[in-house]
Amino acid sequence: MSAALVEVAIAFGALAVAGYAASRVSLSVIPAYIVAGIVVGPHEPTSLFGLSLTLVPETEFVDVLADLGVILLLFFLGLEFSVGGLFADGRRIATAGTVDLVLNFGAGVALGLAFGRTPLETLFLAGVVYISSSAIVTKSLIEQGWIANPESDPILGTLVFEDLLIAVYLAVLAALVGGGESLAAVALDVGLAFAFLLVLAAVAWVGTGPLQAVFDVDAEEQFVLGVLAAATLAGAAALAVGLSEAVAAFFVGTAFSGTGHVERIERSLGSVRDVFAAFFFFAIGLSIDVTVLATVAGLLATAVAVTTVTKIVSGTVSGRIYGLGAVRSLRTGIGLVPRGEFSLVVAALALEAGGLLAAVVPPFAVGYVLVMSVLGTVMIQYADPLTGALAPLVPTDE
Repeated sequence: MSAALVEVAIAFGALAVAGYAASRVSLSVIPAYIVAGIVVGPHEPTSLFGLSLTLVPETEFVDVLADLGVILLLFFLGLEFSVGGLFADGRRIATAGTVDLVLNFGAGVALGLAFGRTPLETLFLAGVVYISSSAIVTKSLIEQGWIANPESDPILGTLVFEDLLIAVYLAVLAALVGGGESLAAVALDVGLAFAFLLVLAAVAWVGTGPLQAVFDVDAEEQFVLGVLAAATLAGAAALAVGLSEAVAAFFVGTAFSGTGHVERIERSLGSVRDVFAAFFFFAIGLSIDVTVLATVAGLLATAVAVTTVTKIVSGTVSGRIYGLGAVRSLRTGIGLVPRGEFSLVVAALALEAGGLLAAVVPPFAVGYVLVMSVLGTVMIQYADPLTGALAPLVPTDE
């Protein structure tokens, strides 16, 4: 039997047990899936009562399954919106995104300086704490039934703003640590990425009619394969030009949102999305080595406390920008607390750079993602009592 098949079978088993355990205690499955990855992954703990727990390594195959999870989660999010609606909301998205950037990236810069980190380390740390996890937030919105609520608009706008900005941020970081690219080369890379995004947005804008016709097929198998091909091809192309596969899949979803196929997609691909999404959260767990957390404990604890507050505040302000009341504005902030995939991308870049960057940023990012992904999903799950307690603190229009 293929070793890869055995590993995938173990992963499915671990996910099934973790999901069942989470449902029994009425918790979100997201942190359960992450913990499952930690338990059976290649990092500590590697044994229990003499039995090996190193059952599933980090492999390219698991990474591909995780990428499919991100693509499908954001594709489904795009089904709830239209490109026209996003363009019409451009000013509010830019305003809310700027507030989010100033408060949360700014908090990361302040943390780096307060803990005596170098300017380059501080730039990395700021990126780790700034960017919310599109995949975790989207999955949580679906789980809690917020996807059709008014607070999903500012949450989505902030995620889109962050996903676009990350292309510029990562290009700048790569140039700084690599030293081989000139400013002009970085600008060209960023320009190509955004040109691709504009083309994708234009296709989504005008492509509703052709998509309606092309996917108007009776055979369910061909329909499902065609939709998966459209989403994954766009995601792969985005990665090739330095953009997030998530934002590309989102725009493909917006293109389908204007067709008559939305209900069929949700019915046929909903379970497929959930399976691949589970592998995404599992892959996060595989990458986490809990033994390194002690090396950055002070910085980690401070960052969790500070950036949980700043993200709730920036999200609440964004909700008010969108004209929401106190409770829904607070839900916006709580909904943006989880951090995940992009923070780990920043950590991977620091690891490749080596030196002091590799000694500080990756262990911090790993611990931060672990804590914030669990804390964020639990906060979303228990948003009602949280918003009830915090709502009196939100200024009203009166």
